[in-house]
Amino acid sequence: MATNMAQKRAKKAQRQKQLVAAKRKAEAFEASLPARALRAAQAPIQRCLLTEDIFDIGMGTLVLARGATSDRFAMSLFLIDVFCLGVKDVMLRTIDREILELYMNASAAASPMVPVDPSYARKLLRDLAEWSQSIGFAPHQDFASVERAFGNVSADASDAAFRFGRDGRPIYIPGPSDTPALIRRRVEHLQKHLGDDGFGFETAA
Repeated sequence: MATNMAQKRAKKAQRQKQLVAAKRKAEAFEASLPARALRAAQAPIQRCLLTEDIFDIGMGTLVLARGATSDRFAMSLFLIDVFCLGVKDVMLRTIDREILELYMNASAAASPMVPVDPSYARKLLRDLAEWSQSIGFAPHQDFASVERAFGNVSADASDAAFRFGRDGRPIYIPGPSDTPALIRRRVEHLQKHLGDDGFGFETAA
């Protein structure tokens, strides 16, 4: 009898432990980046913006802002390099309209941002990630998570055709935060994948 009671207590304790573990796992997911992006995807799209001359200068930003009102958004931001490195950085933040306006005004000092169709934006991101991957540069590790904020927006709804690089070749233009060691590694990487004549290298203007 005592043995049976001990076994029942042990099984009950084990079930309780499993329930607590499952609850903690669910709570951790709810706070995770993928879950936040999925929640953001439930709200209407308020803005979808892209650096206007990105295909001329190579580097720019794509912003998707979703929210129940036009005053507060979940903003997904993608820093992209259409000349070589692909999706370099991503971010998902909750911001007020004033902050978004300040960001747009600051960006306009270098290059204005213009509205684009969300399906065009999603197709650009997916095609760019695939292209950069083909030359050995994977998109940012959080790209797949943040890209979920597009929700049911279909990239296939856009018939846009993109040509990355310049004149058919990747062009690596180091950013201001790229260290000499990082620049050297990337150049060696491109030489390995494409050969000495398969890519270009330029310094930022």
